[in-house]
Amino acid sequence: MDIDNKEMKAIFIVYNQAYNMEIADALSEIGQKGFTMWQDIEGCGSRGGEPHLGNHAWPTMNNAMLTMVDDDKVDVIMDIVKKKDKETPALGLRAYVWNIEKGY
Repeated sequence: MDIDNKEMKAIFIVYNQAYNMEIADALSEIGQKGFTMWQDIEGCGSRGGEPHLGNHAWPTMNNAMLTMVDDDKVDVIMDIVKKKDKETPALGLRAYVWNIEKGY
């Protein structure tokens, strides 16, 4: 894949550690292989849900994933994220999309 000649987006997904590999598995099911994942990160959303701070009061943590996708996969991935968030809104699951200017 020559990423310089394709329209691509970056999708940053932040989710409760309870999802663990569920998000990566969902991407794999639609043929999206590449991603970078961070585990055990702290965070507090601005639209409800509980903080994930890894402390006594808020013991859970977040994971995050960054994946570069072809434009035609953006809506599919966002729909997956929205569906999972609606199933368990207290866990906290968000995704953000931005343009990729260049890549190597």
